[in-house]
Amino acid sequence: MTLLSPRHHGYIDYAAVALLALAPLALRFGAVPTSVCYVTALAHLVVTLLSDHPLGAARKIPFAVHGALEFSLGVGLLASPWLFGFSDEVPARAFFVVGGIGLLIVVLATRYTAGVISRPAPYDRYDR
Repeated sequence: MTLLSPRHHGYIDYAAVALLALAPLALRFGAVPTSVCYVTALAHLVVTLLSDHPLGAARKIPFAVHGALEFSLGVGLLASPWLFGFSDEVPARAFFVVGGIGLLIVVLATRYTAGVISRPAPYDRYDR
């Protein structure tokens, strides 16, 4: 299932970073889930900015590696409530489980090899 182009995936990445950064305020998380959200948002932002896709800034990380990192981030989001001990906070637990599943769906729906075989150079600003 490859429905998302690298450009669309980039849009979703930045939206996920914003969602991770705003969720603790909107859903009134406790201290631990708030910290996990902010650290995850920062890590996801750095990976997105450094990835070789049309919306990446530095383009140092190959897009396929970006996909592997994002897969591990999705699994980490799913496990966070139990790993960090906030599984009794229902809004935070629900957010992390739904967010992890959503991120894994995005990973499965993205064409990480789009353009890799046909283009020897990284994407330029105009997706060429």
